[in-house]
Order: sequence, then structure tokens, then C-alpha cells
Amino acid sequence: MELSVCMAAKVDEVDYAVLAEELGYSRIWVADSPMLWSDCYATMALIAQATSRIGVGTGVAVAGLRLAPVTAAAHATINRLAPGRVFCGIGSGNTAMRILGRKPMSIARFEEHLKELRPLLLGDEAVLRHGEALLPTRHVMQDAGFVAFDPPMPMYVSAFGPKSMALAARHGDGVVIGVSTPEAMDTIWNLLDAGAGQPVDRATFRTAALSTMVVLEPGEAVDSDRVKAECGAFAMAVVHYAYEQWSQYGVQPPAFIGGIWDDYVALLAKVPAERRHLRIHLGHNCWVEPEEERFLTPDVIANGCMVGTADALAERVTALAAAGLHELMLLPTLATKEAVLRDVAAKVMPLVVTS
Repeated sequence: MELSVCMAAKVDEVDYAVLAEELGYSRIWVADSPMLWSDCYATMALIAQATSRIGVGTGVAVAGLRLAPVTAAAHATINRLAPGRVFCGIGSGNTAMRILGRKPMSIARFEEHLKELRPLLLGDEAVLRHGEALLPTRHVMQDAGFVAFDPPMPMYVSAFGPKSMALAARHGDGVVIGVSTPEAMDTIWNLLDAGAGQPVDRATFRTAALSTMVVLEPGEAVDSDRVKAECGAFAMAVVHYAYEQWSQYGVQPPAFIGGIWDDYVALLAKVPAERRHLRIHLGHNCWVEPEEERFLTPDVIANGCMVGTADALAERVTALAAAGLHELMLLPTLATKEAVLRDVAAKVMPLVVTS
């Protein structure tokens, strides 16, 4: 198991990635959402130059925002600065597209995008669709020092359902998932196997999960002020996602959100429908809006994040590793992120195998 960090792209906080490297985290996944944060590639370039060991990649790039050649060239540019440390996480845009008032890319179009992107990340030729035309393209000056496709950059596909899991298995080197239980990891591997049409090699195909973690002090409640300060933003992002799934697809929220659901829906109903997409993700994975603080109940925190004593957290991480999870990335609240990384590195990391 590797422990890594996901960060909202913030171009003037490169020292955070330096800290993650110093503390022993494996990779820094830089989130991509242009209408929320700094540009992810500018941030990655600065991180690449400020660090020497830690992996640097998108966590995850949004397919609907850029053509595949643009995404491939951006990663290959960073690979010139940090050869062998760069990876590409790619997704259909659960947040970045919705904050534009649009739905994420369809499964069919996402697969087409992955077919375009994969060879381009390798420096090979790809065929792109432009209307009804199919046009070949490749980076034609890759030997002139502008970009680097060697060492190769692995591609992780973000997947939250059976169809996207199938795409990850068919086209990716790995998959990005929500944090799961050891029991659910069996289901995930079964979905990957089914999507590939054959057993996926658990040694070479990588699974990475996104969550955050708070190490409880003796006797501390799961909804203490400190816990809320360290993981509240991630817990509320889970609620934001549940609302989007419910409002756009009719998916019922998970049971642990049931206690706050009607009140939360009523809060958003006060915002005109045509502007609601601009309100839902305020503070997304960075802070909790004051009017949303009441939604941070023990159920929402405990089920949306990983909160427990150091021993309990280490036991959970070890169980996830045994079930086939290769990497766990942490996305703490913006104002407390350094404290969270230090706490986990000092109290949890020594208790689990991290590589």
C-alpha cells in the first residue's frame, strides 16, 4: 500500500508538495477544476521543479475540458521536468463539468477520448474524430526536447460505476475509485475483470482510492471541532456529489446522508435553478460554507471520511491493501492540510506497509 496526497491546485502552495515528499508520501495528485482552483498544469510544473522523488500527476484531468492531444502534451511537458515521476489521471468531470452547468462526458464519448489519449501519452499516433472526419495526429517534434514520452506515463481512469470500471480495465494502467471497504474491493475487482473480459493482473493494474483521514486523540468524538476542521470539506464534497447524482439521475442518497438530506435539499432549493450549479460546489474540498456546517453530523463524517485512532486506521488501511487496494490518496481541508499530513505520517504510516 502506498499513501499519497491529492491537492486542490493552488499555484502558490508548492511547499505543500515539498512537505508531502519530505514526509514520505508516494505521489501528489493535482486536482483539475478550472472554475474552482488554479491551473493544474502550472501547479504541476512548479511542483516538479521543487521536488525530486514524489510522483506528480493529475488527480484527475477532465476529459471534457481539453482535446486529448492537449492533455497528452501537457503531461509530456511536465515529464521533461520530472522524468519517470509523471502520471495521468483522467476522468469524465463529475465536478469540473457540472460547475459549468454541464453533465460529465458520456461513457461512449469518454471511451473515445481514452482511445485517443492512450497512444498520445506513449508518443504514438492516434486517430481523432473531428465531426465525421477521422484524422491521424501525433507529436511530430518529440525528439527536439520540447516534451518527453520516455519514461512512459501511466494512465489512471477515474471510475465510479460498472461502465466506467470497464473503460478503466480496457484502456488504463489503473483505476481511481472512492475509498472502499475491503469487502467492496472484491466487487471492484470483479467489475474490472468483467470489463476487461478476462482477469485483470492485480500486480500490474493499479487501484487508487481518494479519501481523507483524521487520527483521533484518546476519547475524542468523531464530530469534534478539530475533526470537522480537518476533514469537513471532504465530507461535504461527498454530500455535493450525492446531490448531483440525485438531481440529474434520480440516484437516491446513501443512508448515512439521510438524516440531513431534506434540510440540505431545501437549502439548495433557495437558489434559482439556473444558477444552482454555481452554488453547490462552493468551498469544494477546501472549506465548509458556514450554512453547511450543520450538515457535518457524526454519520456524514464517519462514513464520508476515514476517522479513527492510529491503530484502527492502520488496521483499515492494511485490510484494504490485502483486498487489492494499491494506493490511498488523502485530500484534507485546505487550512489544516499540513497538520493532517504530519499526523498521518507520524502516527499511521509507521504502522502500515506503504510500498
